Amino acid sequence: MSDNLKAYMDNGAGKPVDPRVLDEMNLYHTEFYGNPASFHSKGFEALTALKTARERVSSLINADPKEIIFTSGSTEANNLALIGGVRRYKKRGTKVVISAVEHISVINITKKLTREGFTVQLCPVDEHGVIKLSELEKLVDDDTVMVSIMTANGEIGTIQPIKEAAEIAHSHEALFHTDATAAMGQIDLDVRHSDVDYMTLSSNDMYGPRGVGALYIKIGIRITPLMIGGGQEQGVRSGTENVAGIMAMSKAAEIAQEEMAEESGRLSELRDALIKGLLEVIPESYLNGHPMNRLPNNANIRYSFIEGEALIMSLDDVGVQLSSGSACAAKTLEPSHTLLACGLKHEEAHGSLVFTLGKNNNRRQVDYVIQEMPGIVHRLRAMSPLTPEELR
Repeated sequence: MSDNLKAYMDNGAGKPVDPRVLDEMNLYHTEFYGNPASFHSKGFEALTALKTARERVSSLINADPKEIIFTSGSTEANNLALIGGVRRYKKRGTKVVISAVEHISVINITKKLTREGFTVQLCPVDEHGVIKLSELEKLVDDDTVMVSIMTANGEIGTIQPIKEAAEIAHSHEALFHTDATAAMGQIDLDVRHSDVDYMTLSSNDMYGPRGVGALYIKIGIRITPLMIGGGQEQGVRSGTENVAGIMAMSKAAEIAQEEMAEESGRLSELRDALIKGLLEVIPESYLNGHPMNRLPNNANIRYSFIEGEALIMSLDDVGVQLSSGSACAAKTLEPSHTLLACGLKHEEAHGSLVFTLGKNNNRRQVDYVIQEMPGIVHRLRAMSPLTPEELR
């Protein structure tokens, strides 16, 4: 197999840094390396850079620059919003409501909140992973302090009705947080339209470096800091700012804003061709997630009678890399909580693959995967005791 037929399709787990972003970051490692708190020209350069970065990132989500707080990544932003938010407003109530398909970082944060005396309830989803708004209305009451619903699910690609969910939360004066990590650079994000109070933002998900992220905090909404120190980031997140990483993230945001419409259209075409091709050539294969209202780069396919891990290893042997679930939860052998929440059985969830496409993918690679997959599935099914005789 030639190198140009290798296909990395695990962009939801990790994307390469855009060369233009890398150039920007290197400038702030080698030329503009001052501390933003320093009272001299090098410090002023760094402080000006932070101002520029806030303007770029805020523009991507239609926010005010003052509403952007830079963090070390999405996980820290989720912690800051959920823990810092409910601690600040705990007099409003003791209940936290999240969806049943939230990212593992949000789920584990809420486990900590239960130990602090908060009650956590899960909003169920339908078979496509879309939250049931009627159930959310029943769960949210005057004792609810926070509702957290992700913008889109990076595992199954389903996009959530965030605006409607925020309206339900606000009707009971509860705060509303959304983790927009998986949606970064793929779909339009507008905090004024959705009226969220907190939004978690990611750098690497839009081809920026790892180790940097941001939290949008609506003007007028407060938060209790989790890190105490020099009072950086408007006193919300202490610690000397990672100016190089922040500038790189902001460059990625700038590029995403300029190129998102065209690139999302291209990825949608590749995604649809991949889904159609795989479902047509392999019997007992099914699409997970919403058939239409899904992220442009996501295709989650399940195959009956075989394990996703065996498929991953076999595909890696022919130069194709992908996942069987969220990379952040990959250390556990348990089936995906997202797929179980959608109503799948354990064995069905175990047989699912997540294809997440990116800038480096093309139609030739998609066709190559469609060509290689039937033989791999047939071989693995032939070894499985669960496979019916007609599929062997």
